[in-house]
Parts: sequence; C-alpha cells; structure tokens
Amino acid sequence: MAAAGLAEGIGEVVAPGGAAEILDRARALAPVLRERAEEIERERRLPPDVVESLRATGVFRMGFARDRGGPELDSVQQTEVIEALAHGDAAAGWCAMIGSDTGLYAGFLDRPVAERMFPSLDMVTAGLLFPNGRAEAVPGGLRVTGRWQFGSGVTHADWVISGAFRYRDGVPEPGPDGSAHGSVLVMVPRAQVEVLDTWHTTGLAGSGSCDYTITDVFVPTEHTFTFADVRGATGVLAHPEVHMRNMPGVALGVARAALDHTRDAAVAAGRAEDYRTQITLADCEADFAATRQGVYGALRRQHEVLATGGTLDDLTALERAALPLSRRHAFRTARSIVTRLYDLTQTSAIYRPSPLDRWLRDTTTMCQHIVAQDRILQTAGAHLLGARPSFPLALGITPPQR
Repeated sequence: MAAAGLAEGIGEVVAPGGAAEILDRARALAPVLRERAEEIERERRLPPDVVESLRATGVFRMGFARDRGGPELDSVQQTEVIEALAHGDAAAGWCAMIGSDTGLYAGFLDRPVAERMFPSLDMVTAGLLFPNGRAEAVPGGLRVTGRWQFGSGVTHADWVISGAFRYRDGVPEPGPDGSAHGSVLVMVPRAQVEVLDTWHTTGLAGSGSCDYTITDVFVPTEHTFTFADVRGATGVLAHPEVHMRNMPGVALGVARAALDHTRDAAVAAGRAEDYRTQITLADCEADFAATRQGVYGALRRQHEVLATGGTLDDLTALERAALPLSRRHAFRTARSIVTRLYDLTQTSAIYRPSPLDRWLRDTTTMCQHIVAQDRILQTAGAHLLGARPSFPLALGITPPQR
C-alpha cells in the first residue's frame, strides 16, 4: 500500500483502546514514517498529517487510566510502542514519546481538573521540566514568565508543561525539603506560548524541539503540580519517574532500524560472505540484544513489584539503579551501533539522504539528553553506595514534603 494511503487510512480510524492494537498500528505506521523521514527532517517538525497519523495509533493516550476510558498501558507496553515508531523515524518516535506523557501528567492533577484540561485522551503535552522560568505567587495561582529550551513537539502540542522557580513578593520561596529555592511544574495552553524558531541542530531535526517563551501568564493553582504528589492516579503508573520509563524505546527502535537496513543492504550488494561485514553485524547484534534485554528486564522487574502493591522502595538498590542505567546504556549503545555500521558502510553512508547519515546524527543528538549523560552514572553509583545522587528523580526519589 502506498505511504499516503496507509497514513490516510490510519488517520480515519478511531484510536484503539488496547495495548496490542496500539502496537500493531505503530508497527503499521513505521514504514510510512520511514518514507517521510527525509521530509520530516527537512521541515524540522512533524507535518500535521504525520501528527494525526500518530494520534490515530493511540500513542498519545497510552498513559491515561482505564477509569478515564484510556488504555493504561504499562511501561513495558509503552516502550514497545515507542520502539516500533522510532524504527520508522527517530524524530517521530521522540515526539510520540514526549506526547504520550499527557496521561501520565494527568495522574499528578486532581481528577476533575484533568478531565477539564484533557477532554480528549489524544491531546499532546510538550515542554521542558527543568525549572528555568519564574513563577510569582498571586491570589489563586502563579504569574509565570520565562524562556525554556528543548520543547520537543511544542509545534503541535495542546498543552505546554514547564518547570519554574517559585517566588513570593519577589523573594525566592524555599523548597519543601528546605532547599533555598523551590520549583513547580506549570501547565499552560499552547495558545499562550510563543515558539521561537531555534531548532537548527545536528540531529533529531524533525522533533521541532524549539525554544519557547511564556510571558506574564496566569496559571491557576490547579494547573500546577510536583512529582512528589500523585493526586489523580493509582497503580504502576502512579510514581514520580514514570515519564522517563519509555524513553529508551527511541534508542532501541533506531538501533534496530540501522541493523535491519545494513543487513539488507549487505545482502543486496553481495557482501554476505564478507568477513568484516559478518563480524561487525554480529557484534552489533550482540550489543543490541544485551542492551534491549537490560531495558526490558529492568522495566519488567519494576512492574512486577509495583503491580503487586509494592513501591519503588521495595526494589533492591541494584534493581532501582538498573532502571536509569539501562536507559542511559540504551542511548549510548544505539549511538555505538550506528557509528560502527556507518563505518562498515564506508563512503556510501555519507550521502544524504542516507538513513545511516541521519541515524548517526539523530543518535548523537539523543545522547546529549540528561538521561544519557554521566550524571546518571553518578546518580546510580551514589545510590548503590548510600551517598547523595545528583539527579534523584531518575531513581524515583523526590524531596520529602513538609
């Protein structure tokens, strides 16, 4: 079936409700995304019809609870869907991953508030969670002003979530843990946000991860939250680091795509008997298999504990550290695999629109995200040693509430 026909066909179908259906639709859309990848990169954002095709798979509603009519996919299932979409295109997979957090954020809001904010389960949220703006306390809420980077998917979002430092009467408010400056997450309608065309990057160009500004916007208290306070959700998704769990699906999907492409190209070019091709592909496949098992093994163990009523504190130190470590390792391994396959392919890989050229740039850019950085090593290592992690949220640790 032609790419346009498949995309249009998916777009006409009501988003499915089950994990198997969503995964099947993601897999069906992947070849379309592959055909559109050059266009997506050139446009530096997802075209509107691609966004609608993603929406129709059900990916954006994955995190909504069943009692809201959502599919409530667990973190393993979510990661599989993101992996399938990223196998088609890295930027689309990245935006799907970001946009699928809407239902997860809803769990940190009061239930009636979330129902008003998200009348459709297929709405998209984007934005930067790290505090970078100013939130001044006023009657009924906050006045928010600031500029944020890395608004992946902000060009097609319905709501924008942003971290902001709290002030009262111009003075920084302390955090609940006694820190000098507390922060909060604020939700602002996309119409009240100005997007700046700054996203000229090495890779992930199609994610539209532009800077954006919010200027003197009133945010009611009910549209704010912190990850320490789950107000509207229960179960395996009602935990502070839930939005990070499906991220490695992007890296795994891209690595799998690069391996499949290189193997098929080698066979087509008559290099199946070439020794260097054989050992390089096998070595990369070994790394991929071990890395993928590490990600899903850590997620499944977490799910096993949470699904039986446990908490993240019921994981052993090694099991808890395995979650951020396997996530980081997935991104770094994906970049390593693509780099080795790029070298194996030699000069033919350097010409655009070679997918290896694009995957090389995409995985390089992915690895600049905090979840793929050495701060994760310090965080996990400190946790194992009983010391202070620098990024405790990656472990699901939040400040104590006073």
